[in-house]
Amino acid sequence: MQLQKLPLEFENALPIVQKLEDAGYEAYFVGGSVRDTLLKKPIHDVDIATSAYPEEVKTIFNKTVDTGIEHGTVMVLDHGNGYEITTFRTESSYTDFRRPDEVKFVRQLADDLKRRDFTVNALAVKSNGEIVDLFDGLTDLRQQTLRAVGSADERFHEDALRMMRAVRFAAQLDFNLDPETKLAIKNNAELLQNISVERINVEFTKLLQGKNAQFGLLALLSTGLNEYMPGLNHTEIDLWGYAELLAVDQAHTDAEAWTLLAFELGLTTVDVKDFLKLWKQSNELIQTIQRSLDLLNQLRLDDASNWQLYATGSAIDNALSVLKLSELTIDSERLRERYQNLAIHQRNDLKVNGKILKDKLNLNPGPILGKLLTVLEQAVVAGQVKNDETILLKYAADYLQKHPKV
Repeated sequence: MQLQKLPLEFENALPIVQKLEDAGYEAYFVGGSVRDTLLKKPIHDVDIATSAYPEEVKTIFNKTVDTGIEHGTVMVLDHGNGYEITTFRTESSYTDFRRPDEVKFVRQLADDLKRRDFTVNALAVKSNGEIVDLFDGLTDLRQQTLRAVGSADERFHEDALRMMRAVRFAAQLDFNLDPETKLAIKNNAELLQNISVERINVEFTKLLQGKNAQFGLLALLSTGLNEYMPGLNHTEIDLWGYAELLAVDQAHTDAEAWTLLAFELGLTTVDVKDFLKLWKQSNELIQTIQRSLDLLNQLRLDDASNWQLYATGSAIDNALSVLKLSELTIDSERLRERYQNLAIHQRNDLKVNGKILKDKLNLNPGPILGKLLTVLEQAVVAGQVKNDETILLKYAADYLQKHPKV
């Protein structure tokens, strides 16, 4: 098979490939960019593989960066663009199920492609558009099947993260798992324990955002991978319920995907912090999810007060998006309108502050100022008092008179 027209991304990188060829070496476009070209999907990264060794690549091009030279990768800088060029290589045993104990550079493309994970990722394209397919990846693309290159057991023992990549690709590409590949995942699922949480997190998040996230999650469950993922062992019932909420072609942000997961797991705001810490999530994401869960868990019981909507703050869009995805039948637009109609949306919106209270009411600095601001904030949000400096000062003075020991 031959591409009649190279995608623009390949066209832009063609001078790099041709310069390697002119120097007497083989060079090909490889990996996910080839797969996505054939699937008519957007290309994110252009990877080039070559028979030239790293030092030879560096002698051919004027501007290079050693981005991963120990693994054969050199970045070539060309007119403001950077292209990673990787030497054909073979890899030895993988003692830690993550990284090869030794990398050996080779001159043959076939030796390089046979170490790749899945047949649809083991395709190469020559500069003239001719496709090199040594493992029947084109057939698997047509049949929308994800199949390991060679022995699936060997591929997963080399890098156990490939099992997560399999279910993630199934979700993203809306592909079925080859039966032998799926069985190998099930038989080797425990190897996932050797992979860092951060790497698992990346694949799991991409799965939850995939075109057919539901299928990807069901594949994950049916192979038992969840048993070796932080906080997800023995949660099959909740995860099956979660899968039912993941509609095809429905994109989710990181926060939406993880909030919905936490909600379906029945986590409280305290529980979810511990859960997300296990996943090494950022503090910003944790706070967004906590505030969202506060509102969602309240809505599971009853309507939310103005204060609960207000307390959700900047997480309101995330919370209401997740509400739409959840099994709760509550009018999210009504809640959004209520939130938007609140008199204030943060304390800084108050027409008074600590300095104004201190000066106008002759108060001494101390905890009383913070207490008064909270009282005023709650009263304004509840609609009990107008957000006007004069009115707020009178309200504060009356409050102090009624609560002299504050």
